[in-house]
Amino acid sequence: MTALHHYMFRQLVIATLFVGGILICIVSLIRSLRLIDFVINRGLPPTVLLQLTGLLIPSFLSIVLPIALFTATLFVYNKLINDSELVIMRSAGMSQRALAIPAVLLATIITLLSFGLHLYWLPLSYSGFKDLRYSYQNTLGSVLLQQGRFNTPTDGVTVYVRARESDGDLLGIFVHDTRVPERPVTIMAERGALVTSETGARVLMFNGNRQEIDTESGRLVLLYFDQNSIDLSALDGNVEPRWRDPQERFIGDLFNPGDTAVERFYRTNLIAEGHRRLSSPLLIFAFASIALASLLSGEFSRRGQTRRILAAVGVVVVLQSAAIALANLTIKSLALVPLLYALPICTSLAAFLLLARRPRRGRTHGIAAAAGA
Repeated sequence: MTALHHYMFRQLVIATLFVGGILICIVSLIRSLRLIDFVINRGLPPTVLLQLTGLLIPSFLSIVLPIALFTATLFVYNKLINDSELVIMRSAGMSQRALAIPAVLLATIITLLSFGLHLYWLPLSYSGFKDLRYSYQNTLGSVLLQQGRFNTPTDGVTVYVRARESDGDLLGIFVHDTRVPERPVTIMAERGALVTSETGARVLMFNGNRQEIDTESGRLVLLYFDQNSIDLSALDGNVEPRWRDPQERFIGDLFNPGDTAVERFYRTNLIAEGHRRLSSPLLIFAFASIALASLLSGEFSRRGQTRRILAAVGVVVVLQSAAIALANLTIKSLALVPLLYALPICTSLAAFLLLARRPRRGRTHGIAAAAGA
């Protein structure tokens, strides 16, 4: 590339990183607000919120990258036009295709990165997110660590925890066990912890008392203890292995689903998700080509490029909406899969055909006059 190409490429990279960073922060904030309720209701530490949000970053990138590149391309080329830099480059003999090289190169790099993102990092991170959330949502620890609530992890057992410390210790424990109706037991302890042993899950408690009613005499039997525990091993088998969503699977699993009844039922969904993964990165190139075609094709105008920018935004909105609609329709009919690839490819070709058109002579004089001005 020439020095001018390096200059334009650097401007595009900086603008893309800036816009992408802002969009990532906005999307992360919105998504984290939906996770705050999940974390607070289960008494989980703030680090869990950060961990869950971090695992969603690749899915945010898959949304942000096309928009960031499109916005950056419009901004940089419009700035070059307004500063008359693009006019001078054209007067120096650079063709429209030569002016588009930096954006095309950056679009190619981001498209390749997006393929790696969609095919590997996105399913890996999303699977980790679903596993982590599922474990906190369904395991015994998640149930018992809801501080300030009376929880019923199993029939006949009520557990209350006043507070939970960051290291997992439980403070102010109250347990009422009526699994043996003839001998209800109430246990109170200053502190404790949830532990898992070879025999199963147990709540280990320290410095408390155990209260039991003698049904024959009707007297209260009170026993003080330094250490005690209650067995909750019956809950260990309640959590069943969950079914993996299409978004969590790698491309090989999507195109070759298993032979179970559930896999056969969702076969179309899985294959459609595989094709969506392969076609989505192509939209990045299509968005960049639309931005280039809107600003580089046509005559130079001193009134600005507002109309062309708005037209490019409108085309991108329509293209993105059509891609989403096609992705949903392919779940019902795999015959529409070729359209997922045809839509971004045809859009890119149409945009580059506009760039390939040679300007008329009148345009050349207009450009030269603008450069002289």
